[in-house]
Amino acid sequence: MPASKVAVVQTRPETVRADYHRVLNLAGYQDVIAKDADTALKINISWHFFFPACSTTPWQLDGVIHAMLKDGYKKELVHGCHNRTVVIDAHLGERENKQVDVLDAYGLRNVHLYEGEEWLNIRDAVGELTGEFLCLNDVYPDGFAIPKRFIGENVIHLPTVKTHVFTTTTGAMKNAFGGLLNEHRHWTHPVIHETLVDLLMIQQEIHRGVFAVMDGTFAGDGPGPRCMTPYVKNVLLASADQVAIDAVAAKLMGFEPLDDCAYIRLAHEKGLGCGDVNELDIVGDELAARQNWNFSGPFKEMTFASRMQHLIYWGPLKRPLEWSLKTWLAPWSYIASVLYHDAYWYPFKSKRQMKQCLASEWGRLFENWGKVEATEEGFPNPGTEKPEYRRGFWGLLKEAARILVLCIKEAPEFAARRRRAAHR
Repeated sequence: MPASKVAVVQTRPETVRADYHRVLNLAGYQDVIAKDADTALKINISWHFFFPACSTTPWQLDGVIHAMLKDGYKKELVHGCHNRTVVIDAHLGERENKQVDVLDAYGLRNVHLYEGEEWLNIRDAVGELTGEFLCLNDVYPDGFAIPKRFIGENVIHLPTVKTHVFTTTTGAMKNAFGGLLNEHRHWTHPVIHETLVDLLMIQQEIHRGVFAVMDGTFAGDGPGPRCMTPYVKNVLLASADQVAIDAVAAKLMGFEPLDDCAYIRLAHEKGLGCGDVNELDIVGDELAARQNWNFSGPFKEMTFASRMQHLIYWGPLKRPLEWSLKTWLAPWSYIASVLYHDAYWYPFKSKRQMKQCLASEWGRLFENWGKVEATEEGFPNPGTEKPEYRRGFWGLLKEAARILVLCIKEAPEFAARRRRAAHR
C-alpha cells in the first residue's frame, strides 16, 4: 500500500488562499471528496469567544471554500456544519469567530445538526461494526444517535493545531467528537482515546469521503482547548488520513505521537491510519514540516478547571463525581465550566495571553475581516484597524449568565425528562 500522505505548507496572509488551494491538492483531496455528493465542512468551535488557535479561523473556512469552488465543486453541495455542546453556544461562536460571515459571503448553507435534523441509532446506522467498538458499547449500552444526513456525505474537518487537557493534542480525530455524538458526550471522557478510535471507525463506514484541513497560523500550547498560550506558526496541514495528520501536528508541537497520544497509537494499531511519522509521505514545504515548536503540553501548568477535570475522570474524585455526571445532577459541571472559563478566565487571563497574536498580521486580518479586499492569492492588506481587546467584565458576566441559562435549559438530563413527560 502507498504511504499515507500529509501536506504541510508555510503560509502568510497575502498568499493564504493560494496556500490553502495548494495544501488541499498536494494532499489529494479531489481523489477523496466526491464532487457529486454533499460535503459537510465540520467547523470547530472550542469556545464561543474568539481566542487564537481555539476555533476554525475565517481564512481557513474561506480558503477551503474558495479552493473547492475553483476546483469545480458546486456550492449548493457544500455546507457549514455545527453540533451542540452544553457549555458552548455555537450560534454565538460562529458570529464571534466570523465563520458565519464566510458562509454568508459565499451563500452556503449553515447546518446546525441539533436543530431539526434526524438522528439514527448507531446500531441501525452501522450494524455489525458496533461489535468492533473499543468502548462505546459500554458507555452507551442502549446505543447512541448519529446524524442521518452524514450517511453517504463527505466530511472535511477544519480543526486547529493545539493541545488538549484530555488527549494531549487535538485535531482531526477529535473534531468528529463534536459532530457524531450529541447528548451525554461527557460520559466518554474517562475513555476519550478509545472513543476517538470508535468514532473514526464510524466515519470510515458512513461517509463517502473523509478529509481534514488543519490551520496552524495560530497554534495553542497549554491546558487547551481554551486556556492556552497561542503562538503565530504560519503552517497549514491537510490529509485524507486522520491519524496521520494528527501525528504530524503532534510532532510539530514537540510530541512523539505514538508515545504521547494514546488515541493516535490505538488508531494506528487498529489499522485506521498511520500514526508513525517515519512511515508517512510528507509533502509540501520540507522546512515547515521539520519544525519542532517544543510545546510544554497541557499538563505542565494546568488551570484549576483542568486539574478538577482530571480528578473527576481519572483521580480520587472519579467514583462519586463521575456518578453524578450520569444523573440529573450533571448540570453542576456545566455551570462550573461556564463560570470558570467565561466569567473568570476570559475576562481576567485571556487579554495577556492573546496580546502577541492580536498584534500579528493574522490578528489584524481577523479584526478587519469583511472589510479588506481579497485576491485570488490571499489578503495583501490585512487592514489598518488594529485589533484590540474590547471585552468588558460586566458584558462577559452578562453573556456568561445567558449561557448558564441556556446550559440548564438544554442540558440533556433535563431535556430527556421533558421528552418523557411529553410522551405520557
